Amino acid sequence: MVAAPELVELPRRRSPVRAALVALRPRQWSKNLLVFAGLVFAAKLGDAGRWAEAVACFAAYCAVSSAAYLANDVRDREADRGHPVKRARPIARGELSARAALVLAAILATAAMGVAGLLGLASLALLLGFAGLQAAYTLGLKHVVLIDVLVIAGLFVIRAAAGAAAVDVRISPWLLLCTALLALFLALAKRRGELVLVGARRTPGRRVLEGYSLELVDQLVAIVASSTVIAYALYTLTAEHSRALLATVPFVVFGVFRYLLLMHRDDVGEEPEQVLLSDVPILLAVAGWVATAAAILALS
Repeated sequence: MVAAPELVELPRRRSPVRAALVALRPRQWSKNLLVFAGLVFAAKLGDAGRWAEAVACFAAYCAVSSAAYLANDVRDREADRGHPVKRARPIARGELSARAALVLAAILATAAMGVAGLLGLASLALLLGFAGLQAAYTLGLKHVVLIDVLVIAGLFVIRAAAGAAAVDVRISPWLLLCTALLALFLALAKRRGELVLVGARRTPGRRVLEGYSLELVDQLVAIVASSTVIAYALYTLTAEHSRALLATVPFVVFGVFRYLLLMHRDDVGEEPEQVLLSDVPILLAVAGWVATAAAILALS
């Protein structure tokens, strides 16, 4: 006897305006906060002009990221309708038409390039590189095992470099390495969460998951997690402004350990931003890191 498929109740249909807003994935904008890293670690917190440039850069990357999400959801709308979570996306549900989504994506991308152009040629070049890598990911790289997670890490590195370029400060290569490793850690954790979800529901997942296994992903996560902590510790020892930043290492260690605990105990990971924005211990670790780093940089 074949069991009946599990029914998932979808939320009430949204208005076109609300559907468009949801399709922009504003929760994902938290990733773009990375553009402020150069300003913070260059100890230029009192420079109002540089803050304005950093905010403009943040807005540009939020716009171009949302444009990429819209294009991705248009391309994947048929597959998303069969996914237990992604089926609730506005384009997959038909709340936002593909045409309207593409027009909105074009407007956002154009606005982002205009803002980046005002920040300088380096900022514009980095934004175009970011958009190009996003497009390559959507069109095919997201289906290539290992390359998919490396591209995600590369997008985070571009964000960090773009933030430094926008405010005309030098960013430490160690900080870029830490950014790449942390992004790779979260991307692999996301793949693990997807594997667990697909296995539990016995539903087809994205094509790239066929090249992964839980055993492989767990080994890769362990390697990258340890590398992230070591790289950050080495960065604090070579920091230009103060080696006292070594005091922030425990917050990073706790954050990584806590995420690993949640990943294995509660099978979280498919939506890393949801975990990072909702888990109180991780939020406290981030707040402690920010407060300690800010105090050290201000005093130095």
